[in-house]
Amino acid sequence: MRRLKHIPLALSLALLAGGASAAPIYWTDWTGTDQDPGNGFIGSGTITTPTSTVAVTYTNPQGIAFYQTSGGQYYYSNGTDGPNGTSPYTSTQVDNRPPTTDIIALRYRGSQTLTFSQAIANPVFAYVSLNGNGYAFDQDFDILSVGGVDGNACGYWGCGTSYKQIVTVNGVTEYQLLGTGEPHGTLRFTGTFDTVSWRSLSDENWNGFTVGVQGTAVEFCTANPTAPECNPTSVPEPASLILLGIGFGSLVLGRRRKS
Repeated sequence: MRRLKHIPLALSLALLAGGASAAPIYWTDWTGTDQDPGNGFIGSGTITTPTSTVAVTYTNPQGIAFYQTSGGQYYYSNGTDGPNGTSPYTSTQVDNRPPTTDIIALRYRGSQTLTFSQAIANPVFAYVSLNGNGYAFDQDFDILSVGGVDGNACGYWGCGTSYKQIVTVNGVTEYQLLGTGEPHGTLRFTGTFDTVSWRSLSDENWNGFTVGVQGTAVEFCTANPTAPECNPTSVPEPASLILLGIGFGSLVLGRRRKS
């Protein structure tokens, strides 16, 4: 049996009202080529924050559509940046969209994982053209912005809607990002993490993403010692032990192109 809880986009956005103010996001610089010698895909990159360089590894056993690390089309276009801008990727929580053309384009249903070399805070996931597909994450999230909604410009491939659906199957909870049309936008996982996993719900050629962070867990919790993300009793797994140490240490530390 599945128990579904449908959370409309408007509610997801409303939940953020009065929350954290806009912040600069440090986006992943994806580099190199596929490191998987078989049919799967392994990509790597770095996130450079004010005090750290975080290694990011993306693993997808099914393989992907393409991996763009330098040059190519800029799929995060349209609108303007800033908390009061109209970009599909900025909001009152996110100051700046991904600055480069770097993107990982997905094609196949199945599970995949992002791994960070150290715990990071409040990762932001930017998605492009989630047409005919959906993502089921292992962590709860809030939808921050969507192209064509609340005055935002449409995304590169058009407009759409996004909403969250919580599904429990055999005692395991999934947080699904679903939508209609051509959703482009951002979501945020609130807390500190060293991995995020999800599964693509269908084969669709193609839909893409990149990821950024508000900072490392150490940076964020040093600057925001009373934030819920830094409370060891409420930090989401798997980074709870890392943040527990921080707490106890008193923060010493379209029809179109998809051919």
